[in-house]
Amino acid sequence: MRIVWTMMKMYGGWVCGGVVAVLVFTVMLLLVLLRQRKRFVLHPLLTPSSSPSTSLSVSDSTNPNLRTSKFVTDADLKCLIETLDEKLNENDKWEDVIDKRNQQLCYTAKCCKPKNGPLRYLSVTIFNDISSEMLRNFYMDNDYRKQWDKTVIEYNQLQAYESEGVEVGRTIKKFPLLKPREYVLSWKLWEGQDKTFYCFMKECEHPLAPRQKKYVRVEFFRSGWRIREVPGRNACEITMLHQEDAGLNMEMAKVAFSKGIWNYVCKMDSALRRYSVVSCHLSGSAAISTSLMQKVPPCLEPITNNISRAHSGTLQLRDQIADESRVLTTSRWSSRKLLANSILILGGAFCLSRGHSSLGAKVAMAYILTKLTKRGGGPKSNQSKQS
Repeated sequence: MRIVWTMMKMYGGWVCGGVVAVLVFTVMLLLVLLRQRKRFVLHPLLTPSSSPSTSLSVSDSTNPNLRTSKFVTDADLKCLIETLDEKLNENDKWEDVIDKRNQQLCYTAKCCKPKNGPLRYLSVTIFNDISSEMLRNFYMDNDYRKQWDKTVIEYNQLQAYESEGVEVGRTIKKFPLLKPREYVLSWKLWEGQDKTFYCFMKECEHPLAPRQKKYVRVEFFRSGWRIREVPGRNACEITMLHQEDAGLNMEMAKVAFSKGIWNYVCKMDSALRRYSVVSCHLSGSAAISTSLMQKVPPCLEPITNNISRAHSGTLQLRDQIADESRVLTTSRWSSRKLLANSILILGGAFCLSRGHSSLGAKVAMAYILTKLTKRGGGPKSNQSKQS
């Protein structure tokens, strides 16, 4: 300070202004450098070329602000498997919503209202002539979804954690008469035994997806599915558990789902048939998801085996019930036929015992014999006549 004061005496007041300007510039430069350093520490995954539209960033960062423990884990898979095994809360009252089918697919759905949280849906869709791998690729191909699902107006994949097999993405959906909804989700794909696949998705936060006023951020989203082949058939099924809070009235959302879901599923089936023809080689988001796919942990495999056995047992039970129903129907028909024939025979014997030899008696006996002949054909003759 003494040197500065001496210089001010020697060279005048203009030196004072210059020195102050230099000091201010130095302080501002230090503040800028500190701010840039702080920003780098908070977001080490960002590079100069990164932006919200970045398609993919693969990293194994250990930054606590982006730890994958906040995203999807194997604990979510365990909960999903147990829920899809219909180990549902007995206090929840499930209500059938829809049960429709055509030659290509079958769709059923039911819903319940938990004590806390939005409506929960459990649906089963069976696609004929489709493999489980093809259906898995179709569901994981978010780039192709933009082509057939007109509600999706924007999709960006933000992050892929290679060691954890976790992905993070952002989707914007547009619904009639509503403000666009923004989904920032993390998901993970697993492969089990016998070409069985699992996926679980839930909401998350990510620095590449800051909140914007022009969108409504979906705060709660939990969705998971299991894809597996149907035993004894050239078909596969996807069982899905879905729950989200998009800021809609609950009753309005329920009515919209029940009225529009079947058309949506049929549209999805048409897109799946086209996808199975053109998707010879995986690319885009489906290729990334399959490359990051992990095996179901060994500790969870016994659960999946029990589910497979229960599924096969359910199909066998249905076949057994159908067989028993046919046997019961045949038995009932035989009993009725025996009773009717006995009545006709007793009637004929009564006429003969009375000694009636008139024309009316002969006509009655001819009628009885005709009825007995027709009834001797059994159910097969009726079926052949109908065919």
